[in-house]
Amino acid sequence: MEEKMGFDNHKYLEMQSQNIRERIGMFDDKLYLEFGGKLFDDYHASRVLPGFQPDSKLQLLMQLSEQAEIVIVISAADIEKNKIRGDLGITYDLDVLRLMQAFEEKGLYVGSVVITKYAGQTGADLFKQRLCKLGIRVYTHYVIEGYPNNVSHIVSDAGFGKNDYIETTRPLVVITAPGPGSGKMATCLSQLYHEHRRGIHAGYAKFETFPIWNVPLKHPINLAYEAATADLNDINMIDPFHMEAYGKTTVNYNRDVEIFPVLKAIFEKIYGKSPYQSPTDMGVNMAGNCICDDEICQEASKQEIIRRYFHTLNGLLQGHNQEEEVYKIELVMNQAGIAVTDRRVVVAARKLAELKQSPAAALELKDGRMITGKTSALLGATSAMLLNALKALAGIDQELDIIAPESLEPIQRLKTAYLGSRNPRLHTDEVLIALSISAADHKEAALALEQLPKLAGCQAHTSVMLSQVDIKQLKRLSIQYTMEAQYENHSIYH
Repeated sequence: MEEKMGFDNHKYLEMQSQNIRERIGMFDDKLYLEFGGKLFDDYHASRVLPGFQPDSKLQLLMQLSEQAEIVIVISAADIEKNKIRGDLGITYDLDVLRLMQAFEEKGLYVGSVVITKYAGQTGADLFKQRLCKLGIRVYTHYVIEGYPNNVSHIVSDAGFGKNDYIETTRPLVVITAPGPGSGKMATCLSQLYHEHRRGIHAGYAKFETFPIWNVPLKHPINLAYEAATADLNDINMIDPFHMEAYGKTTVNYNRDVEIFPVLKAIFEKIYGKSPYQSPTDMGVNMAGNCICDDEICQEASKQEIIRRYFHTLNGLLQGHNQEEEVYKIELVMNQAGIAVTDRRVVVAARKLAELKQSPAAALELKDGRMITGKTSALLGATSAMLLNALKALAGIDQELDIIAPESLEPIQRLKTAYLGSRNPRLHTDEVLIALSISAADHKEAALALEQLPKLAGCQAHTSVMLSQVDIKQLKRLSIQYTMEAQYENHSIYH
């Protein structure tokens, strides 16, 4: 069954690249573009805007590759404390190297790396040495006393003036970073100051996908962004500066609205007058113009909010999240008019768990069929759910065993007799390995295995917390899962 699309990705790439080109033309053919969010894998955007490709931003840059160069920014403070990217599990400094390689493999030019907020940190010095040995140009930007409010000091030789000037050669300079708080905006502003001293009227613009400025404040898409940033305490709000300047209602978020008076003062100090009258003016995002089915995007966004709620509850149980984040998402759910029972797989998994008085799982196929799985002596609930889903997709009778017993017994013996596991039940990775072994001799198993790609984008829910092994497999299969914030057997260690 073909997935319903709510977003026109082709139109987006065309409109977005054109808008950026026009913005470059507003200045002396030099634009510093602060690139927010994830470049390679924007899965949040693809979930709330069905049709948005996770690598759309990368595709956009590739369309502009002849005009663009990339500058990667990393904070010396983040290097020093070995800050980790939660989604990848690697430190920010390693992620700089990963990003450089990934960009260059796509034919994009990475001009340099900037270490920001430098104040003599040893880790930053060692990282700079490492980059220099690799032949990578490195620039240093310093901690500026009074930033961002002391404008007269910031826009002076003692402020931006003491930062290294970043040598760039192309009209579009994309400033990106491993994560938030790296100093992207300050890097852009510092460059405007240095370019102005050299007689170049360079420009600044911001590319953030969310919140979408030209959809309503309480639209589920924008509410989903608030749920996604509950840990940052971002709040969407009407842009008061845009309303005052143009009499039009647009949406921005609190940090940009709060910093705008300072930015405007910095622009005025550098240029004599500000090119922008509002935070919305600074943005170049065209995503709101490419929504082709608002109803589909609304429903997808509501589901994302519920998923965020469960993930935050899980994080609270594990000590990763704060109670305030849970309360904030509950408030967002109230604003969207939704409850967890609006997620069909939640209802199905809870019902089966109550009926069987044991862990259960549910998965909704793209055609709306609900597939469940229960815990047994042989399989965990998630493993059973996966096998049942594959059988349903392949048109195989649910009662038919598609994994040969001789494939399962050696795995169970390995787990219990040799690897010291007390749990003989098979995890999802072990079930898929057993299925692939059976596929060599059994056509039903081979047919079921061929259905794996069809699970991408399906919704799933489990009545207990999953093991890291099962979580990793669901992510690899691109299944959008949630789980109850409850350990199996009331464990305190998971």
